[in-house]
Amino acid sequence: MAAGGRRITVGGARQRTILALLLLSAGRIVSVNTMVEAVWQGEPPATARTQVAICIAALRKTFKAEGFGDSLISTVHPGYQLNPAGHRVDLLECIDLVRAAEELAAQRCPGRAAETYEQALRLWRGPVLTGVTGRRVEEESDRLEEWRLVIHDEAIVLQLALGNHQELIGQLTRLVREHPLRERTRHSLMLAQYRAGRRAEAAETFREGRRILIEELGIEPGPGLQELHDAVLRDDPTLTLAVEALAQEVPAPAPAAVAEIQVTPSDLPPNVPAFTGRAEEIARLDGLLGERTESQPPAIGFITGVAGVGKTGLAVHWAHRAAGRFPDGRLFVDLCGHDEVNEPTAAADVLSRFLRSLGVPSEQIPVALEERISLYRSMLAERRVLVVLDNVRSVAQIRPLLPGNGQCCVVVTSRDPMEQLILRYGAVRVQLGVLPRAEAIELLARIVPAERIAADPGQSARLSELCDRLPLALRIAAARLASKPHWTVRHLVGRLADERRRLDELSQGEAQVRAGFALSYRYLASEAARLYRRLALLPVPDFTTWVGAALLDCDLFEAERLMEHLVDVQLLEVVGSDVTGQLRYRFQNLLRLFGRERAQQEESEAELVAARDRAFRGWLTLAEQAHRRESGGDYAILHGSTARYPVDPGLLDDLLACPLDWYEAERLCLVAVIEQAARLGLDELAWDLTGSVLVLFDIRNYLEDWQFCCERALAAAQEAGNRRGAAFMLTELGGTRLRTVRLDEAATYLGTALELFEQVGEEHGRALTLRHIAVMERLRGDLGAAGERLREAAEIFQRVGDASSQAHALGYLAQNALDLDEVDEAVRLGLAAVRVARGTGESRCAAQSLYRLARAYAIQGSLSAAEGAFLEVERIVRAKGDLLGAAYSLLGLGETRAGLGRAGEAEGDLLAALEIVRRIDSPLAEGRVQLALGQLQRRLGRIEAARRHLCQARELFARIDSPPSRQRVEQALAELEPARPAADRPVGA
Repeated sequence: MAAGGRRITVGGARQRTILALLLLSAGRIVSVNTMVEAVWQGEPPATARTQVAICIAALRKTFKAEGFGDSLISTVHPGYQLNPAGHRVDLLECIDLVRAAEELAAQRCPGRAAETYEQALRLWRGPVLTGVTGRRVEEESDRLEEWRLVIHDEAIVLQLALGNHQELIGQLTRLVREHPLRERTRHSLMLAQYRAGRRAEAAETFREGRRILIEELGIEPGPGLQELHDAVLRDDPTLTLAVEALAQEVPAPAPAAVAEIQVTPSDLPPNVPAFTGRAEEIARLDGLLGERTESQPPAIGFITGVAGVGKTGLAVHWAHRAAGRFPDGRLFVDLCGHDEVNEPTAAADVLSRFLRSLGVPSEQIPVALEERISLYRSMLAERRVLVVLDNVRSVAQIRPLLPGNGQCCVVVTSRDPMEQLILRYGAVRVQLGVLPRAEAIELLARIVPAERIAADPGQSARLSELCDRLPLALRIAAARLASKPHWTVRHLVGRLADERRRLDELSQGEAQVRAGFALSYRYLASEAARLYRRLALLPVPDFTTWVGAALLDCDLFEAERLMEHLVDVQLLEVVGSDVTGQLRYRFQNLLRLFGRERAQQEESEAELVAARDRAFRGWLTLAEQAHRRESGGDYAILHGSTARYPVDPGLLDDLLACPLDWYEAERLCLVAVIEQAARLGLDELAWDLTGSVLVLFDIRNYLEDWQFCCERALAAAQEAGNRRGAAFMLTELGGTRLRTVRLDEAATYLGTALELFEQVGEEHGRALTLRHIAVMERLRGDLGAAGERLREAAEIFQRVGDASSQAHALGYLAQNALDLDEVDEAVRLGLAAVRVARGTGESRCAAQSLYRLARAYAIQGSLSAAEGAFLEVERIVRAKGDLLGAAYSLLGLGETRAGLGRAGEAEGDLLAALEIVRRIDSPLAEGRVQLALGQLQRRLGRIEAARRHLCQARELFARIDSPPSRQRVEQALAELEPARPAADRPVGA
């Protein structure tokens, strides 16, 4: 042993014997029983196991003092193990060199092979294990000496093949003198002497060898020596022309002698530095380690995932972790299933390599594949060996490499699904996804100085997301930061934020994200590759099968087949099923960027535009149909001139069985498509699609989405000079301002929209704008102007056939009449609105009209009729998931039941309404609920509670421009002192 060029003195014969056993079995467990037997040779004292432990402790102390650390010798049941990782063990290095020399010789590289053998021989510095006693150690020493001589013989055969016979004679003469019974060495000496022109000496060498063999062993020389002697006597020309053939005819030592001195094979690459996370996946692999019998099939773990997700890293890390459970060896091979340069490795080549690792000399490895499989499985019989098959292309590639012994274990990594590995062999599938955010940041901090990552946690989190939390990308980014200490995390984030450069930034040096993706892409069939490219063009977060069908202009079944294939090869991933029952798929961002690159390089601009156009028009078709089915017709919106993409009627029925469910499933996609269409100058499509989605934004109170889409579509329409589309989007933007009671902003939008509609002669759009203006005028308290606008709008709606909007206008007129204390007129208009609304068949329109009729009933004093109408409204809006509608219906119920003297029920209704409005952004609705609660508490004599609710209502109404609302709350506050008994008039009337 040596450290830093200094020899390490190990004291005591027992320590030396135990150290010798550990060195001879480096990387595998040596049991305590074996150590006891070696030290005391069958006569151990009662304290033998304790003394072994003392010797181990002394060795550890010696090695630690020399800087080797605590992990050099580990305790592993049922004994101890020397861990050579990071340290040089001459025996292991020699074995590796001999294997390399054998491979070079097999590849017909005699010069390099001979030099490699010489390197191996130079590791011998004298007799092995000198000064160590004990039968076990001495037997191992003898075997190693025999192996050294075999290496000498192999090296000399190669030197002879290179024509170095003259230089070899002295060395061979010494070896023959030291080992006179070794026929192969004598054979080489005779051949060297003959080629050097020393024919008589060659003959004499034979005669001397024959005499020694007869005298000491009583046998004649073997056929190899005798045939060489005969050839020398007759000057056979083959001695100079077929040297290798003659050398092969010399009997080689029995393979067992070599196999027996081979240490346990350990072909694993070094463990992964800074390995992070994967606790759940490691636990699944640990499940392979349960007790199994030889008659069972081997335990197989199948690690799969996208390129760069860390499949090989996990396999290698777990293999090192579990190495102690496989004392008979660990085999590893990269099968190049997805390799940029090399074709997938053939099983026959892998078997040749594995057999050599297991100690089979090259010349004894069978040629036929079936014979190699048989020998391989025979070598693994009754052994516990771990086999790691990395980067596999198919089950057929690895079937010959699977052991037949149930005590062995196999770990397979691949990007392909390989169902047969699971079905036929019962493999345990370990699906690797990207790292959780915390573990992704931890990985960065293990490579980059942790303080740099911790200094800016926000940017570090952003960096992990830009890398898709993909281990390969994270390692590349971290390596760039580590190599550039003057860069901050923010600086690298800035470089990666540009999608056009991100793959370039993560594809520098040997490790390249782009190259990893390219290996998966290169094996795709043409149609699958085309679909992958085109899906990557879409800005949406996820998508269903019909999108793929539109991009390729093919049927749904073909699109589904291709998308599932992309899932199988890890280029797409399944999100799950949406509320309509459709499977949804998505990209990782880096894979999307790679797909866009391929699309731009492999398809024409016209092809890509046409594909994207079909998909966008498909969304428009579905959104328009969803609006019609939800609204009872094509009501309350305008349409542009964009041609619809035909969608199969059966698919329409499946997707739109519940239109609001489809809208919800596609909401983020619809917003993204509108944004991209607007950015690409597709103004007609952008504003038309926005109009078709308004019913979702309105019912489910997606106010931010509503405003965002309208603003993007408006900008596109204005840039294109599209006055009709711009007017419609201005009308809807005015509607968003009305929802939040920002009346001055609403007036600006609606005034401009009305002018544009009048310029283009669009009567329907003008009526939609007038209806919004009427609502604005009513909120300002100008009931006369509001009534005039509503009557004009109602006439236009009737004329153009927009029954839904007509019913809305009549309902608003009923509300206006209530505000003017024209109660009977309000009831009449309310009944007319309900009649028109029911004619549309659209429940939500009916609910809105019923609500206004119910308000009129309540003011009229028909409280039971009012309660029935409010209950029907509540049933409809709750079924729709209309939160704002539910709040208003509960508000109406609470006020009505208060008027009926059922204060407990009324309070419950109002508190439920308050809970809803606090979840949505509607200060007007919340203010009205707080006002009603304050009035109810006043009637119940709870003055402080009443004041609290009324003050909150005043604060809410102060945020909006609604004089009538502010007047009502101030009046209610003024009536607080002194509190009066309940009046006959319903609360809130």
